[in-house]
Amino acid sequence: MRPGALLLVGCGGFFGAVARYALGLAVARRLGTAWPFGTFLINVSGCLAIGLCVTIASERSGLHESGRLLFPIGFVGAYTTFSSYEYETLRLVESGAVGRALAYVALSTVVGFAAVALGVWVARRF
Repeated sequence: MRPGALLLVGCGGFFGAVARYALGLAVARRLGTAWPFGTFLINVSGCLAIGLCVTIASERSGLHESGRLLFPIGFVGAYTTFSSYEYETLRLVESGAVGRALAYVALSTVVGFAAVALGVWVARRF
């Protein structure tokens, strides 16, 4: 592995993690924390971003390896929050909010899949 590759992934990861933190805080302040709206929004927007980026890279411009390391691996990899999603689901179950937990899992899966499909569709059309 090239040292430059690690730097690109690290830089992307830094900005992805900062974006995740800032967006999560903003959403929690606006909508509260009774349901993990911030993580949900982050996961769905991350799905959309990776769908757009990977499709544009593979089907249009042939994104240089540097861009692939910086954005989909570094930024989106740090930005998306699947482990937080799983932990928050467990916390909902443990608190007795099984219905909310099931809704969270179902919505995250269905809307996340739709966001990836939308990202691919938009990237192929524009």
